[in-house]
Amino acid sequence: MNYKKYHKPFSNVANSDIGVLVIHGFTSTTSSMMYLAQKFADSGYNVELPPLKGHGTKWDDINNVSYQDWIDDVENAYNILRQRSNIIFVCGLSMGGALALHLAEQHSEIKGLIIINNALIFTNPKFLFVPILQHILPYVPAVAGDIKKPDTVEIAYTKTSIKAVNQMLKLLKITKNNLNKIKMPALIFKSRDDHVIPIKSATYTLNNISSKDKELIWLKNSYHVAPLDNDKELIAEKSLEFIVKNI
Repeated sequence: MNYKKYHKPFSNVANSDIGVLVIHGFTSTTSSMMYLAQKFADSGYNVELPPLKGHGTKWDDINNVSYQDWIDDVENAYNILRQRSNIIFVCGLSMGGALALHLAEQHSEIKGLIIINNALIFTNPKFLFVPILQHILPYVPAVAGDIKKPDTVEIAYTKTSIKAVNQMLKLLKITKNNLNKIKMPALIFKSRDDHVIPIKSATYTLNNISSKDKELIWLKNSYHVAPLDNDKELIAEKSLEFIVKNI
C-alpha cells in the first residue's frame, strides 16, 4: 500500500490564540485523527497533526526509530504551534495519548489534555517478554483496525514490529512514572469494548494525574480506534466543549 497520501501532516493556520496539537497512534497514520483535526480547524483553531517517524512508509521502517524520536516529533510540532498560539490543548489517541501525557509532564503551561483510549498499561503477561522476543521474532500481526463501524478501515501497518513495541513500552514506563506532574484539566475517553488497550489504562491515568478538573467519558459504541468509529461525533462535540470551558 502507498501510505503517503494517508500519512500527511495537517496544519491549520487560524486567526486565533488557541491551538490544538493532535497525535495519532502506534503503527497508524495521520488519517486516523484527521476527522478530529478538521473539526478543531473548522472551529477556528490553529491545529498541528504531525506524522510520527517510522510510520506511513513500510512496516519495518519503524525498526529504525526510538521512542525519543516520537517524543521529538511531538515536541517539534508543539513548538511550531506555540509560534501562533498562546493557549494550547493536546489531543492524542492510543500511543498518541501517551505522548500527549508525556508532553504535559514537561509543559505545565498546556491548557488541557484530551486523551482517547490512551496506551499506558498492558495487562497481558506476553508484554513482559517483549524485550526478549524483539531479538527472536521480527513482527506479529497488526494491532491496528479495531473498529466497530462497518466498512470503516484504519490505514495502518499490517505487521507490528516487536522492536517498535519495545520502544513504545519504554515510552509508557517513563510516562507512567511522572503522571503526578500533570495538573491541567484532562478529558479522558475510553471505549468499553477496546480490544487493544485494557480499561485499566484509562482508570489508572484518571486516578494518578494530579488534575483537579478531570473526567472520564465511556464510549459505548466504539472499539479502539474511536475517532474513526461510531462515537467520533460525540468525541468531537465533548472535546470542543472541553476547550471552550477551559480557555
